[in-house]
Order: sequence, then C-alpha cells, then structure tokens
Amino acid sequence: MNKLLRKIGSVLLPAAVISLFLAGCWDQVEIEDRALVLGLSIDTAPPEKAAEEEQVTHLKNTEMPKEMISITAQIAVPGRVPLGPGSGGSQDGKISPVWVVTVLGHSLDDAMNNLQQQIADPRYLVHLRVIVISQDIARGRMDDLDDYLRRNPEVRRRTWLLVSEGRASQFMDVKPPLQRVPTLYVLSMMEKAVTSGKFPPDYIGTYWSADSKWGQSAYLPYVALRNKENILINGLAYFSQGKMINTTQPLEIGAFMAVEGMDPGGYSTLFKTKELGMVMTKINERYTKARSFIRDGKPVLSFDINFEGDLDEHYNGKKPADSTARLHEIEREFERNAKGVIGRLIRQTQKDHADIFGMGEIIRAHHPEYWRQHIHNKSDWEELYGSITVDFNLTLHLRRVGLKKT
Repeated sequence: MNKLLRKIGSVLLPAAVISLFLAGCWDQVEIEDRALVLGLSIDTAPPEKAAEEEQVTHLKNTEMPKEMISITAQIAVPGRVPLGPGSGGSQDGKISPVWVVTVLGHSLDDAMNNLQQQIADPRYLVHLRVIVISQDIARGRMDDLDDYLRRNPEVRRRTWLLVSEGRASQFMDVKPPLQRVPTLYVLSMMEKAVTSGKFPPDYIGTYWSADSKWGQSAYLPYVALRNKENILINGLAYFSQGKMINTTQPLEIGAFMAVEGMDPGGYSTLFKTKELGMVMTKINERYTKARSFIRDGKPVLSFDINFEGDLDEHYNGKKPADSTARLHEIEREFERNAKGVIGRLIRQTQKDHADIFGMGEIIRAHHPEYWRQHIHNKSDWEELYGSITVDFNLTLHLRRVGLKKT
C-alpha cells in the first residue's frame, strides 16, 4: 500500500508544481485598455511639415533623411464599434466609433512610435485589416514599408494592402451610409469583390509571395474615392523592380483573371455586333490551360481560355437574338473583343517588364534547365519577359439567354 502511495505521489507532486508555472493571465491586458488600430493610411509628407515632427525616437540635432511620411491611424473606440445591425455607436451618427490620428515620421516604425506617444493605451496591430498607401509611396518606398510590416508579428498576412489614386488619408475619413466604421466598409468591399469574381484574393501575404518570386511580379488593388463616400476598385497597380510601375483599367482586372483562370467570373462586357446591335454578356466561369515551349532559344507560352456566361442584355438592334446562329455571332464578337483587351494588357505589362501573370514561374517549373542557364536573379526574367512570345485562344459558350419572344 505504501509503495502504491509513493508512486501516486511521485506523479502528482511534479504535476502540481508544474501547474504553478502554467498560469496564463499574469501579463493579460484588457481589451478596453488597448488601442486597436483597424486601418492605416500612408502618404508622403511635404518638406515644410518637418518642423511639426515630434522628436520621440531621436534628438532634434540628429541628422535624419529629408523624406518624411504621414500616417493616419483609425483606432477603435471601446463600446462604440457596432457589433451588428443597430448595435454600438450613436444612432444619430454624431459620435464616431473610431478615433482618427495623424502623425509624421521618417520611417513607418518612427511614425508608429510617434503615434504611441500621443495615445494613452498601448497600440496593437492584431486587428489591422486595411492599409492604404499613396502612389508616391508605392513608386518609391515599398522596401522600407515591407521591412517593418514583415517583421511585425501582429500584422496578419490576410490584411489588405491598397494603392490609392489620390492621398491615402482620404480613406480614413470616408463615411459610407452602409457601415459606420470606414475600415470595415473597405474590408467588406474587398472581400465581397473576391467572392463575386471582381478581384483576385490578393492579400498582403500574396503580394509578398509574388514579390519574392523570380518568375512573377507583384500587384495590388488600385482604388479611388468618388463623391467622398464611394470607393471604386479602379484596376490593378503592378510592380517592377520593387516599385509600382503602372496601373490597369477596371475591365482589365477581368482580363487578368481570365489568363489566370480564376473563378468565379464576375465581369460583364458591353460591345457591338454587326447584325444584332449592342449586347451585354456576363462571365460566370473561367477555365484556362497554359502550355510552354522553348523556341529559337526563347520561351513561348500558349493559353487556352474558356468562358461560360449569360446573355444579360440586347438592345438597339434590328434583329432579335433568338437563334443558335445569332448566339454564335455574339460569342464570336465577344471573343474578338476579349482577345483585344487581353492582348493589350499582356503587351503593356511586357513593355513595363512586369510579369503579373507569373509566366516565369511556368517556365521555371517546366523548363528548369533553361531557367538555370539564363535566369540568375529576378531582374533577368523581368527583362526577358518583355520579348517572349505569348499566344492565346478564347472560347465563349453562352448557357443562359433569359426569356425570349415567341
């Protein structure tokens, strides 16, 4: 009996001692005592603003770079952020559920330290969901920005990084009627754009992944503000050599997703046919097959792109779209127009040496020997991408035409 008790004691005593060191609440911080940053905007600051900087991380006479940035943080106010329809915040809209603070800094981390100096609670980025940067930042300071965000473990890889048409700080002050928290509205808009096939799931982690690949160039959503409340997804902002080089048109987002074979389809196209007048078609599904070759010492890529869609509208035409032959005419005219849009987009990215399609990754995967001989860094492929041959074929099949006259 004594031997059994000693065995039980030898097991329970260490467990009891270890449990004293497993307490998880010794360093807890209540959520009401945290400054939860929901959104950030980053702009360049004019030189005359340098006098307004608070010297938090350095002394006034310390030599610093002349370039400065301005960040605007959207911080959640405890008890005011709505948790559902009609909850939280003020019903008359006079009390904002967020606190908007603007600070200056020489770098992003410098500005974040200046921000911390102006707010009482410790700042947390675990709920940061949207970062908006201006074109000036995207065209010149992406390496500095990426360095801080990658090192910070609080920044989620599913955070949205957007490039704005004008100043990024405008997006921290929008007041959309559908949502009292501007950042949550932008987040909802981007997530629903992915669900409806209007935009690829290009989170900040996806952007970093593409930027680190030798055979692909990165891209980000390009957004614009309309009437102080409406946010427009205005195209893709794409990069070469680590800097934003150009932007696309909104319809070219659909062309990019077609080459990539991304589902679901979500873009409608308005065009004119020879016999039937104006028609509108909507793409529901896309399927793309890519093939690659090495011809005369250079890569050649071929894409077979297949669409399935609906005939949404037919107007201003002399003949009705009521026969198989006339539907085929619409399909052929769509294929001709879509081929022009996709061809222009590919040629423009080749001119800009920005392989947003990841064609280099196809060559690297299927022709490793060629890749090892000719590609020694990312700039080698970006230069070669401008001269490769890209062929593609398109096919549209209209499945639904709606009601028709009998």
